[in-house]
Formats: sequence, structure tokens, C-alpha cells
Amino acid sequence: MTQAGKGTNGHPEGAKDATPPVQVKVMGQYIKDLSFENPNIDKLIKEPGDNPNLQLAINVTAHAVDSDVYESAIDFNAQATNKLGIVYEIEVIYAGLFKVQNIPQPALEPFLLINCPTILFPFLRRIVADISREGGFPPLLLDPFDFGQLYMRRQQELAANKPAPN
Repeated sequence: MTQAGKGTNGHPEGAKDATPPVQVKVMGQYIKDLSFENPNIDKLIKEPGDNPNLQLAINVTAHAVDSDVYESAIDFNAQATNKLGIVYEIEVIYAGLFKVQNIPQPALEPFLLINCPTILFPFLRRIVADISREGGFPPLLLDPFDFGQLYMRRQQELAANKPAPN
């Protein structure tokens, strides 16, 4: 039995050729690479020095792994320095595997470089806080990050660097 005005597939009658909905499944998440360096601990124990200057860098990448399966990864680097030198450095690549079906091709790249990192970021944030705390420092608590803005800035840079047609 069908609902009034609906066909057997749940779509309005006459819309049997409608595009199927986008389906996304997180197949797994993992640390691809992790490094914590505390190169000047002997100096810091003797003289803690001034408050550190923190430099952060973040980048995202994505690539196909299999049919409809993609890896999206956040490459994160934090370096704290003060007058004694490097206080600590954290490098993490945190990734996830996503099965993405029925997505229009023009929407795939933005989805992999915006939506997928947005899903992964809270887990990366916790890893960074835990690692910095376990390294003997106050936890580094990252503010939320706008991956959409990063994507748009990258697109603008690519457009600006694109050679003009002859």
C-alpha cells in the first residue's frame, strides 16, 4: 500500500527518476602520524622562561581509496617557542575513511575538504590537548576551525595563480 500521492519508492508519483539521496558513512578514523618533541626540557626545568609564542598550521587533504571510499586528513602542526628556543612541537595527521555515495561530482571535493574535516576535528582537538598535557605543559585547547573558509581561501589562491588564457 502506498501513501496518498506517493509512489512505491516513497517519491512523489511521476518522480521515479529522482536523484537518490547522498549517503555518507564514517568507516573509520585514525592517527596516521604523530610526533611530540620537547627538545629543551633540561633548560626549561632550570629556567621556565617567558610565556611561549604559539604558531599553528593546519591543512587538509583528501584522496580516493576505493570505489566510493575516500580518505580525508587533517595535517596539524603546533610549535611553542620562547627565548630559550623550542618549548614543544606537536605534529599530527588525523584521518578518516568515508564511504560517500550518490554525491554529485562537483560537490565531492568540497565535501571531502570541508565536511569530513569538520567531523574529524573534535577528535584531533582532544588528541592535541592530551599530548600537550602529557608532555608536561598546560593542555593546548584548539578553538573551533572553519574548514569552509580554508577551502575558499585555497580556491581563491588557485584562481589567482591560474595562468591567463592566450
